[in-house]
Parts: sequence; structure tokens; C-alpha cells
Amino acid sequence: MKMASVIMATLIILLSGTHASTSEPAQIMLIGTFHFSNPGNDVVKVEDVNVLDEESQLYLQAFSQRLAAFKPTRVLLEYDPENEELVNQRYRDYLEGKYEPGVNEIYQLGFRIARDAGLKGVQSFDHRDLNWEAEPMFEYAKQHNSPEMVIFNENIEYLTNEEDKARASMGLRELLIRSNDPEQDRLNMDLYLATNSIGAGDGYAGADATASWWQRNFRMYANIQQAAKPGERIIAIGGSGHMAILKQLLEIDSRLVKVDVDAYF
Repeated sequence: MKMASVIMATLIILLSGTHASTSEPAQIMLIGTFHFSNPGNDVVKVEDVNVLDEESQLYLQAFSQRLAAFKPTRVLLEYDPENEELVNQRYRDYLEGKYEPGVNEIYQLGFRIARDAGLKGVQSFDHRDLNWEAEPMFEYAKQHNSPEMVIFNENIEYLTNEEDKARASMGLRELLIRSNDPEQDRLNMDLYLATNSIGAGDGYAGADATASWWQRNFRMYANIQQAAKPGERIIAIGGSGHMAILKQLLEIDSRLVKVDVDAYF
């Protein structure tokens, strides 16, 4: 009887130790970027930055190597999930020197980090079935001469001017730091809140539009959560508008460990 108890106790200790070693929470590093090759889908419209010049390329090479030292087990990127096989075929060709990476941050940053980390592929965390459903809000605001649109348009003008100034005066490193600045994240989110009260009490067109943007980002965060198995070390790269929200979700997610990118710039 005593021997059986000893054996049982030993098994419990061994199993407890095994559970502890395999249940280490995933570590997540979220990196916001401006779009290197701007598709023109963002609310704030600005000119592209030339990331193919020599100075930018040298920085991207060094930055990617520093991020690879984090030893990511996955690199998650913002591209249409329907293109998963296409993007990964390009990545395999890139590893073999058969593909010249395009201007997009998917290639210039994501492919480099994955290669330097020795990964066999990359993965999308994007979600394209939902977007910012703002047309009903704009229509309501036009019909009711909503004063919130004045603030919204002023914010758009301000953010556009500030972004133009930054791109004209800063190098790539400074622009990436700016894309991950908490104050820029706040301004990014506040842009949507400026119109949130449109139609309050009368259909809530503004709140529904804001909710649609947050819903897309909740789904993107769900994709990150799904990839974040115990022990994973994940780098996720996406537009700063998305990352502003995803960083907040990561902050309050008790199941995952946030890793700041600041030290890697």
C-alpha cells in the first residue's frame, strides 16, 4: 500500500513537471508599420516611402537580423489568407534565390526575419471578410448634417499633414519607431471614435461603423491567439492602424506574454 502511494506521488510530480515545461505561455511581439507599398486603402492618404534605397535596405537587413535573434517560431503577416500558398511559394523561391522580394513590408521585413530565423514558411493573420463599414454612417451624417464629420475631416487633414512631414524628414528607422509610438496608436484609434456618436439613439450608424472596424481586428487577434500555442515565440507585422488595437488586446490577455519591439529598433 505504501509502495503504491509512493509510485502515485512520483507520477504526480513527474506529470506536474512535464505540464509546467509544456505550458509556458506564448510570447508575442507586435510590430506596426506604415505600408511600404501603399495600396491606397487607408483613410489617411500619403505618398510612398522609398524603402529600396541603399540606406533603407541596410537598415532593414540589420533590423531583421536583430528581430531574428528573438528566435521566433512563427512570423505572422498581414496578407489575404486566400493567398497563403502563393505567398509561401514566393517565400520558398526567395530562400532559393529565385524570387526578388517586392516593396511590400511582407517581403522586405517578413521574409527577411523568417529567413534569418530559419523558418520554413510564413503565415497570414489577416481577416478580409470584414472591413470598416462606414457608408451607412457617411450617408446618415450627410442627411443630418452631423457636426462630428467636421471633427473627423479635421483629424484626417491633421494626420495626413503630420504623416507627410514625417516621411519628408525621417529615415526608415525613425518612421518605424513612430509607427509603434503609443501616442500615434491613440490617435489612430481616436480617429474612429470621432464619428462614434453619429446617429446615437437613432440607429447608431457611427457606433456600428466603429464596431465593424474593431470586429475585424478582434478576428485578426483571434488568428494570433490560435497560432499562439504554449512555447511559441511569435512576431506579427501589420499596419499600425490594426496594431494599435491588437496591442491593447494583448495588454489585457492574461494567456499571452507581450514582448516590446522597442529594444530592437
